[in-house]
Amino acid sequence: MPPLKALQWAALVVPNLLAQLPCGASATETQFVLQPPIDPGNGRSLVTSQRRLHGRFLHITDLHPDEHYQPHTSTEEDIACHRGNGPAGIYGAETSDCDSPMSLVNATLAWVKENLRDEIDFVVWTGDSARHDSDERMPRHNKDILAMNRRIAGAFVDTFSDDKGLIVPVVPTFGNNDIYPHNILLPGPNDILQTYTSIWKPFIPEAQRHSFEFGGWFYVEVIPNKLAVFSLNTMYFFDRNAGIDDCVHPSEPGYKHFEWLRVQLDFLRSRGMKAMLMGHVPPARTAGKQLWEETCWQKYTLWLQQYRDVITGSLYGHMNIDHFLLQDTHEIDMALISASASGKGGASVRGAMEEKLSIQSSADYLRELRDHWAKLPSPVALEQDVDEAKKRRRKGKKDKDKFGGKWAERFQLTLISPSVVPNYFPSLRVFEYNITGLEDSSTWADATRAAQLDEALPGDEEAPDVGELKRSEVPDFETEKKKKKKGKKPPEDPNLHLPDPPSKGTPPGPAYLPQTLSLLGYTQYYANLTYINNDLVAGSEDEDGDDDDAAARGWNPGKHKGQTPKHGKPQPRAFGFEVEYSTFDDEIYGLDDLTVKNYVRLAHRIGQASKKAKSLADDDGDEIDEYDEDEDEDSDPDIRGFTKGGKHKKNKKKKHKKEKALKTWLHFLKHAFVSTRSKEELEGL
Repeated sequence: MPPLKALQWAALVVPNLLAQLPCGASATETQFVLQPPIDPGNGRSLVTSQRRLHGRFLHITDLHPDEHYQPHTSTEEDIACHRGNGPAGIYGAETSDCDSPMSLVNATLAWVKENLRDEIDFVVWTGDSARHDSDERMPRHNKDILAMNRRIAGAFVDTFSDDKGLIVPVVPTFGNNDIYPHNILLPGPNDILQTYTSIWKPFIPEAQRHSFEFGGWFYVEVIPNKLAVFSLNTMYFFDRNAGIDDCVHPSEPGYKHFEWLRVQLDFLRSRGMKAMLMGHVPPARTAGKQLWEETCWQKYTLWLQQYRDVITGSLYGHMNIDHFLLQDTHEIDMALISASASGKGGASVRGAMEEKLSIQSSADYLRELRDHWAKLPSPVALEQDVDEAKKRRRKGKKDKDKFGGKWAERFQLTLISPSVVPNYFPSLRVFEYNITGLEDSSTWADATRAAQLDEALPGDEEAPDVGELKRSEVPDFETEKKKKKKGKKPPEDPNLHLPDPPSKGTPPGPAYLPQTLSLLGYTQYYANLTYINNDLVAGSEDEDGDDDDAAARGWNPGKHKGQTPKHGKPQPRAFGFEVEYSTFDDEIYGLDDLTVKNYVRLAHRIGQASKKAKSLADDDGDEIDEYDEDEDEDSDPDIRGFTKGGKHKKNKKKKHKKEKALKTWLHFLKHAFVSTRSKEELEGL
């Protein structure tokens, strides 16, 4: 499938979507059931299809709208673009910690409506739709947070509706800034969950509103009978949530969340469906720090391993930087997952990650990821069959076992999208996925309109309640680990219900083996606010970049701090998003698709730029360079000119590989910060 056509500088009149709804107003008067009954036989609706599948969906995250934002105000700490004089642009103060003006949110959704709405199948919206508490003169209050979320929900309804109602399913979740107090969500049912049930009534299937009120989790069959998107409540996994303890004790909401997820994924597996997971706070975890409570990370990694035949991918926001994670199933510790074995679920040696990552702390975090990736085994074996490996005197099968087989099923992929709030440049991501064989399938809109004609059909299946399914045995991969390493078996925990693994003979799922519903790639869009705001003289940004002292205190005033706008009143250029990069034609990333194996290869290559990387030659001698087929135009021709076996050639190849790794690392950093940093700045991080 060709990538979505690049849309650059689309000039348009920006309607004030949010102004249509005063704070506290209902998001929409006409609301439609999201999970309507459909023909269980073939997934077709009982009404004529008005839409078709496009094989694309939108991921949008971290809008952080701020109704107090004022253009041409100061970006300094405790002012937060609310007053004073400074470089804050009409569409936002890019590279600063100021939140989004309402004009940016309006313009973004208007651009999406004009350019993307009719080309996508569903929307993944991963939370944080309220401002930060950055100004002591204007403290946040619960009623304001909820009112803003209601306004934003109404704007989403307007963006993705026609005159009859929603035509594109929207799957929301809340972030740590969508609740009050900040970061803290107590176990449900509670007033917060009840209020969001009302706010998101247009988006949550009627049959799941009870479970949402109970725990803040639900899913939507975005392609009826084929694909469901699960909205995870990551507040119950979040290490900074003082209202929860762990995910192993039955009294904890995190435990109940995983039980619900286990039951629902079993139900989808029995129906032959696939699932996509999404949430706000990602399962970021390095050698020293983490975002999730450790037992929650352990269970999540185990659950993804056991449902690897069902889950197509995992999408998150929160961190504002564009990057990915690889969870390693070799780090699963069954003693931590068993409450009876660990007493309190086990303590983590990792500290909590910073609340807001500065440029420097983000770079430190990304370096930690790189250092971890430096320890990955060489993925060369994944590119060979066993016979070829033997011919090269390589232990092909043994090498593949290091990855969990030829599809790298030892690992799991998490994709983290950058934000709309312009800590860098505002960003949107459009994924493309394989719809082979689904071209004539019923769409969510078909099923929604069918529900208006017939509220129930005979034969509809209902998911079983939590606890109804049988307890499974110890997972298959854990059994294999016990064969290799004898150890004391954890005490039996009657509350630990382990998911069943895929049945024998089941092929790898869409996250591993390219097939229908596999992610093919994505196009990353950004709005260059420096150009659009049209306020600053070219080259006038601070020579020293960001304020390092302020950033160290937790606030970044941005690259334009202290600058004076060139116009007395804002005179912006036409607003629009343009393509930053696309995985379909990014020659440095070289991703054929978004399967785990390709990201393992990319992570390994980035890891080779680390000082902690292993030798570029493996234990058996020369390593086959899987990247030599696509030489850079500016690469040294002498690298390819030496005779086989020459020592000089080996040194040249190692040097060339290191250059490739460094180039990939800088490319990764460039996109992590949404192209707001020069090459020189990136090299200095």
